[in-house]
Amino acid sequence: MGVIRRAIISVTDKSGIAEFATELGRSGVEILSTGGTAAALRKVGLPVRDVSDYTGFPEMLDGRVKTLHPLIHGGLLALRDRSEHVEQMEKAGILPIDMVVVNLYAFEQTVAKPGVSLEDAMENIDIGGPSMLRAAAKNYPFVTVVTDPSDYARILQEMKESGGTVSRKTNFYLARKVFRLTSAYDRAIADYLDSIR
Repeated sequence: MGVIRRAIISVTDKSGIAEFATELGRSGVEILSTGGTAAALRKVGLPVRDVSDYTGFPEMLDGRVKTLHPLIHGGLLALRDRSEHVEQMEKAGILPIDMVVVNLYAFEQTVAKPGVSLEDAMENIDIGGPSMLRAAAKNYPFVTVVTDPSDYARILQEMKESGGTVSRKTNFYLARKVFRLTSAYDRAIADYLDSIR
């Protein structure tokens, strides 16, 4: 695993994110972000690059399309030890994204509200978040993927001790958490839809 130089941060649960991102910034990590997360990080004085500025493509369709872009997913999925991937990235102007910090829209909390409509429930199904999480977890030897604020301290400590890297062992642990999370998330959606008659 190389030094973490670029991270994308987009979280619903913002607990601890300002402190975590501040430490990443102090380590020289460029932070890409979206919407409310970008605003929250700027509020504490962090330099943040909007994903739309990074991709050159605006957020659209009421925020439904933000991170679904080759500059994002190419940066997450490229195998950095495969020369043809590196060449394709260079040709397309794709930069590696070394860390993803994402947690998902609160679907279960939304559908637990009395009288929630099917339309509201469907709007709270996260698309871009699971896509980034799965891409990063699939490429865990090269990308650190963080879904749980309780892991922030461990990651920062490891980066501090290693000069800015996160071990493959830790990345594998984090990748396993991703697939458990996305599996449970999809199950919650399926169960909710099955409950509608």
